[in-house]
Amino acid sequence: MLSVSTLWIVIVINFLSLGLIWAYVARAYPKFEAARYWTAGAVLAAAGAAISMLRDVMEPAFPLVGGGGLMIFSSWLACMGVARFYHRPVSWPAAIGSSLLASAGLAFFLVVTDHMPMRVVIYSLAQSTPIILTLPLLLGQQNGRENPGARLAAIVGFLLLSIHVVRSGAALLGYGGAITAVNFNGLQTLMILLLVFLAMAWNFACLLMAIERLRNEVADLALLDDLTGVANRRHLLQRLTEECARSGRSGEPFSLLLIDLDGFKTINDTHGHAAGDACLKHFTLMAQTRLRPGDMLARTGGDEFCIVLPSSSLREAAAIARRVLEVCRRDAASCSGRDIQIAISIGVAEWDRGIGDFPDRLMANADHALYAAKKNGKNDFAVYDPAPPLSPESVGTLRTFA
Repeated sequence: MLSVSTLWIVIVINFLSLGLIWAYVARAYPKFEAARYWTAGAVLAAAGAAISMLRDVMEPAFPLVGGGGLMIFSSWLACMGVARFYHRPVSWPAAIGSSLLASAGLAFFLVVTDHMPMRVVIYSLAQSTPIILTLPLLLGQQNGRENPGARLAAIVGFLLLSIHVVRSGAALLGYGGAITAVNFNGLQTLMILLLVFLAMAWNFACLLMAIERLRNEVADLALLDDLTGVANRRHLLQRLTEECARSGRSGEPFSLLLIDLDGFKTINDTHGHAAGDACLKHFTLMAQTRLRPGDMLARTGGDEFCIVLPSSSLREAAAIARRVLEVCRRDAASCSGRDIQIAISIGVAEWDRGIGDFPDRLMANADHALYAAKKNGKNDFAVYDPAPPLSPESVGTLRTFA
């Protein structure tokens, strides 16, 4: 059987170790706000456990009430860290008020009337409240993604709640002897050790949440264009492969727009590369205003862009191409604070059974249409005619729809 002092020392060392880990994470990633909450929670839990040990050298009221209050507030901080991890607001009044109210309850059932079971119930309820409020966040999906660390934290949360229920029930029923926070019997020792272990598991689950978040951010960055923030060529090819497979199963077509900024080299040579970059950013903002939810704009390199239009026929794609073209024509560009006119040419192509699972064929068709639009005088759009051409120069034809 472990002694009371040994158990408290284990608790203090455990939380100090966790606090050190989170302090390092918070220092290494200053923008990771949740780490600061988890650091503070672990340090306050260690402080609360250390204060609770002072009952042997002073009156037990302050160590038990003060230490218990700090450990309750540390639970709120740990759960507030989860809220900030998901960019949700936190309520300091609720955390502070709940901790003070629980401390007052502990003081009442220690000083006014000594009733150990009620102290256990109050402490367990106060520790459980922030966990209950946090579970919906841990069980839900964020941006359509599941986080394995969040699932582990939710499991640990349910286990913590179960132990608090067992501890409170045993105290109220008088089962296993005097179950207090300072006089451990066998059952109390087991539950305290389980709570310490689960506290470590909770923090490691939070660490897994952070690692998964960073991994997803790195993966997203690998699929985004550095300059414009839209999808890059790798992301485009992944999306086209998915759309080809989906259309192959359902037979429902989709379309692709291939866009080229006319005279972009002249803009760079005349106004400088900074102005050229500003024009690329300006074009992406204009184009996105004419897209629908689910459409994807991607920069494939230099001054070339693609727009994937799921579940869209050639006619619908041509209408969107016209809208994108019109917004560029109306906008006497405000790139880099200069009057630089943006002109674009667009090639439109539709997926069919002949393309199958090969997105490069669809891109080639759109490229043929883009060539036809440029040959027609630029600042225009053309659609790819799947009919066999009569001559090499009639591969792409310019078509409009009423």
